[in-house]
Amino acid sequence: MIRSLLVANRAEIARRILRTCRDLGIATVAVHSDADAGAPHAYEADTAVRLPGDAPADTYLRGDLLVRAALAAGADAVHPGYGFLSEHADFARAVRDAGLVWVGPPPEAMEAMASKTRAKEIMRKAGVPLLDAIDPAEATADDLPLLVKAAAGGGGRGMRVVRELAALPAELDSARAEAASAFGDGEIFVEPYMEGARHVEVQVFADAHGTVWTLGTRDCSLQRRHQKVIEEAPAPGLDEELRRTLAESAADAARAIGYEGAGTVEFLVSPAGRAYFLEMNTRLQVEHPVTEEIYGLDLVALQLRIAEGEPLDAEPPAPRGHAVEARLYAEDPARDWRPQTGILHRLEIPGLRVDSGPADGDAIGVHYDPMLAKVIAVAPTRAEAVRRLAHGLERARIHGPVTNRELLVRALRHPEFAAARMDTGFLERHLAELTGAAPDDDAAASLAALAAALADAARRPGTANATVAGRLGGWRNVPSQPQSRSYRADPGGTEHEVRYRRTRDGLHAEDFPDVRVLGAGVESVVLDVAGVRRTFEVTAHGDRRYVDTPRGGFVFTALPRFPDPTARTEPGSLLAPMPGTVVRIAEVAVGDRVEAGAPLLWLEAMKMEHRVTAPAAGVLTALHVTTGRQVEVGALLAVVAAGE
Repeated sequence: MIRSLLVANRAEIARRILRTCRDLGIATVAVHSDADAGAPHAYEADTAVRLPGDAPADTYLRGDLLVRAALAAGADAVHPGYGFLSEHADFARAVRDAGLVWVGPPPEAMEAMASKTRAKEIMRKAGVPLLDAIDPAEATADDLPLLVKAAAGGGGRGMRVVRELAALPAELDSARAEAASAFGDGEIFVEPYMEGARHVEVQVFADAHGTVWTLGTRDCSLQRRHQKVIEEAPAPGLDEELRRTLAESAADAARAIGYEGAGTVEFLVSPAGRAYFLEMNTRLQVEHPVTEEIYGLDLVALQLRIAEGEPLDAEPPAPRGHAVEARLYAEDPARDWRPQTGILHRLEIPGLRVDSGPADGDAIGVHYDPMLAKVIAVAPTRAEAVRRLAHGLERARIHGPVTNRELLVRALRHPEFAAARMDTGFLERHLAELTGAAPDDDAAASLAALAAALADAARRPGTANATVAGRLGGWRNVPSQPQSRSYRADPGGTEHEVRYRRTRDGLHAEDFPDVRVLGAGVESVVLDVAGVRRTFEVTAHGDRRYVDTPRGGFVFTALPRFPDPTARTEPGSLLAPMPGTVVRIAEVAVGDRVEAGAPLLWLEAMKMEHRVTAPAAGVLTALHVTTGRQVEVGALLAVVAAGE
């Protein structure tokens, strides 16, 4: 039996594994980089071992350090979580060679699925349906669109959709470069890109005694940059024959490689209802909670029991209900999904299951994935689960970096999603309406800005909190001139100037004829809006104001009365949109002419590459970075002088 387990991972999945170990009476060992020294997972474990450095390559990707940490801390088993080294067969062998229990599949099974090209050869022999690869040298217009994929790794890295043959050579080179950088393996392959397809997967479990479970299906079609955003179980809208095909194919895939433990077999399902094998992930998936919720199982506990040699029951339990999971990311979907950094002051989502990595007060940095939490709702029906999840996200208090919360709420309430008519192109197709302004957004934001201004007024020295009765204590009993405060909405940049007046009866909002101030405290503002009472909870962190309402949250930056005239940059300056590392620079030099939109360099942050392009046609007059350099947000990268 496992007595002490080292979790070779961080953040949300590390905390998830630690929670199960506490329930099972297993002692735990965490590892942490210097950037994660104060992270919750490092403190929630019984013991923690430092991995010197910040970057994953120096810490969580160092198998030798992880094995050494397990031995030093007295652990007798290692759980890899997901990502990092979870699918590296050499790491699994190193763990076993050190006399430790590996909580995962046999290294040979991992190797069989490590390369997508080799995996497809094995699946073809096992009779699992799949798409045929295309030789890029022989591709024709009739083969379009094409999908370029990295043979190793995952997470959307090294993946490109090609819709024009002329663009194929450049996309092949770009995909090779990204795959080599991300996985140390530049092998790529090309296959048809299926328009309108769904991403459906099957959770499998296998023990060392020949039993293989298939735990239903999950739909993971809502993706950005080929990475999942919303997942649910069971996958809706599949007929019984297709469900049976998926389950049988997944079981055949597991048996074909002598699988043990938790794994996921992923498929594309065409609009015509045909399934095609994509890949097998030889680890626990990020989206495993939706399967846990409908089967009433702890999948981490199952992994541990299988690693201890216990057999599975002959059949899994029957599923009940429907579960939906949304990934809350620190990113701005309206700005090309740009990752966001900063302090997470508060993350509160009552009434739902929340599997989170950071805790209140933690810094969100550039070294790791931008996922803050997974939020899961379960209910007897799909419609109820979706409604619960959207409602809970809408009422959540999320104070810190910009997140994708609003996109998640709108996607869950979109008519196509409600009717289960989604596919892998859903977010790209509807991005404008999921991130654009709603008809009543301006009015709602103006009221939220008013609430921020009234709370700031109550925060000033000598001002007492308001009462709900509508009178403010501490004000002079004389009329005063209107006062104003300005705020900039984040994201979006819209500025709101709010004017209010202190009267004998309390505060009066100027320019809001239908609004009466019922109460204005430091943390709570109550307004009567055309006869409807509305409450705004206001929190201040530095110059940021977080305004939470039952209909969503707003973030503002309080603007100074007199802007700094020196806070300007030279026209054509390209500033770093986020902290990150310069991983590639285009073949351009100072003095070269560049076209508008031409890529100049690539920044890597939070496991994603971001292209920095020329803002207009002109001449590159300055280039201030080199490959490998780390830059802070706002750093001057280059200057393009517009014109000839």
